[in-house]
Amino acid sequence: MVVQQKECHLPVNQTNPYRYRAPPNHTLRRLIQSWCTINASSGIERFPTPRLPVSKSQILKLLQDTKSPHLRMKCLKRLRMIVLESDMNKRSVEAVGAVDNLSYIVNNPSSNVTSSSEVDEAISILFHLHLSQTGLKALFGKNGEFVEALTHVMQRTANDESRAYSVSLLKSMMEVVEPVQVMSLKPHLFIELTRILVEQISPKATKAALKLLIGVCPWGRNRIKIVEAGAVPVLVDALLECNEKRIIEMVLMLLHQLCLCADGRAELLKHGEGLAVVSKKIFRVSPSPSERAVRILYSVAKFSGNTSVVREMFQLGVVGKLCFLLQVDYCGSKTSEKAREILKMHAGAWKNSSCIPYNLFSSYPS
Repeated sequence: MVVQQKECHLPVNQTNPYRYRAPPNHTLRRLIQSWCTINASSGIERFPTPRLPVSKSQILKLLQDTKSPHLRMKCLKRLRMIVLESDMNKRSVEAVGAVDNLSYIVNNPSSNVTSSSEVDEAISILFHLHLSQTGLKALFGKNGEFVEALTHVMQRTANDESRAYSVSLLKSMMEVVEPVQVMSLKPHLFIELTRILVEQISPKATKAALKLLIGVCPWGRNRIKIVEAGAVPVLVDALLECNEKRIIEMVLMLLHQLCLCADGRAELLKHGEGLAVVSKKIFRVSPSPSERAVRILYSVAKFSGNTSVVREMFQLGVVGKLCFLLQVDYCGSKTSEKAREILKMHAGAWKNSSCIPYNLFSSYPS
């Protein structure tokens, strides 16, 4: 008699098909969670029960219901909770075309939208989706309609969180779109970004605004648009008030870009503390900000170095700092070369001054 052996199906490890993988023990998980709850007074946190990924059909149903004015807000809140649950949910929401639905709500605030809170909710979801490059390009749109929509949100909303999310979305989009699209940015966008720097609504928003301005500055007439938006005096004030290293680095980086044009240099020199605060950052923070400060001074000395500017640079101690910079290996050879060039440019006004200490005077380039 032949005994037929019953086939047994066991969980298999995908990376090693011959290795048995034990099924999850739900009873053990519940016991551990109960123990965590009992010992909560000792600082032990209860870990959550893993949730199953939301199906695409559920997401599609929510997106369809957002078209109804009576259901929109409820659906948007549920959609945001789904997005925040897991990265898998984020990918699923983007994959079913949520970008089109959400951007439509932001782009058409007067189309059956009863309050700006729904627009804010849609922006929050788009921010937390951490969209792919393809999603970000789709969000930008053919003619940059979404940029205009976010600019209007930044202008009218009292929700600082929504403004911060808008800046971050703009920064992410500008990193992936074509240069010609970056060149087409409107002046009022730069006015709103400058206002965010003034109001300092949050450190994240400030950093995102600075990164965005640094990224778009070299393209087209954006440098002029940023200067005309009043950014230079705002950046100088930020240097006077801020002590955070990363923000100081970014402010000097942007100031360097803006001082490559005549209007930018004029605005820096117009500010009573412009040259002073830039020169103070040499040796004060780290080599990177010192390098940017020297580059700003180089642009000023080369292109805007009239008699009064040259005198002011000397009175502020710029000459002594540059001489000292040539004595130490602090910022690298390129920055030292910039310092040497500045000193050579105005040697006639500076070199024979008795105010330069002898130990620094010996470093003055011939």
